[in-house]
Amino acid sequence: MLHLQLRQLDLNLLVILDVLLDVRHVSQTAEQLNMSQPGVSRALAKLREAFDDPILVRTSQGMLLTARAEQLRLALKPILTDLDRMVQTPEFDPATDRSLIRITGLDLEVGLYFPQLLKQLRLQAPHMRFETVRQELDSFPMLERDEVHFSLSGLHPMHAEHALHRKLLDETPVVCLMWNKNPLAQRPLRAEDYARAPHGMVSLTGRGPGSMDHVLERVGLKRSVALRLAGFSSVADFVEGTDLIFTLPKKVAEYIARGRELVLCELPDALQQPPVRFYLYWHERYHRDPRIVWLREQMGRSAWMHA
Repeated sequence: MLHLQLRQLDLNLLVILDVLLDVRHVSQTAEQLNMSQPGVSRALAKLREAFDDPILVRTSQGMLLTARAEQLRLALKPILTDLDRMVQTPEFDPATDRSLIRITGLDLEVGLYFPQLLKQLRLQAPHMRFETVRQELDSFPMLERDEVHFSLSGLHPMHAEHALHRKLLDETPVVCLMWNKNPLAQRPLRAEDYARAPHGMVSLTGRGPGSMDHVLERVGLKRSVALRLAGFSSVADFVEGTDLIFTLPKKVAEYIARGRELVLCELPDALQQPPVRFYLYWHERYHRDPRIVWLREQMGRSAWMHA
């Protein structure tokens, strides 16, 4: 019943009613609202019909509010204030904001890109809180389910792409990572040497060929994968002191090789492929959220992704 009554009332009339209840005069209400006097009179007639009450009554002392109008006057202002707040663009001040922002991505991707950004954000938004959420096999459904605000990923969504937005963070070539005493590290790498070497690969699913298997197939070669890992965190331990080689984005390989006896080698010319691109993804529901807009702007202004 409440919804039915609201549907019968033009909410624009409440703005006119608010002024009428204050000034108690049709012509003065018209002047304040930059309306015609007949327009305010028609609005008053509709209000009287909607509330089944005269609202204003003429007396020897001028126009007075009815008892019902007095009740409306007390209730109306906070309602209009709430409605006004609802339709206004939400205010955002990074210096005082205490939002919790959730980010997902592979551990190495988060470790590679997020710390530098966080250092910058802590200076401008000292009360904003952040949480990294363990990534599932595919982080994009996590965005759809509103479990995270951002996803750091070098992958592309398989579905619901229309509901996702993205920003390019970085692009990096693909290289080989190997022990610095591996014989292949002592000379330029040939495609045949690459194919014959025992390979390690990081596979989130643990199934199917990697991208380099398709590259090799195009030139009539095939490799042997001796080790599959579910993540990047232990790659250095498996490469150092062995003949295994991993094919990785250069930024990732550099991060893994820090402080280890590992080297990066360029892929043979015949096996070169386009650079790997890392993106920041977010869902349409947050596309105009002032917090998310501000965070995206900080990422665009910062040199953190090129560190």
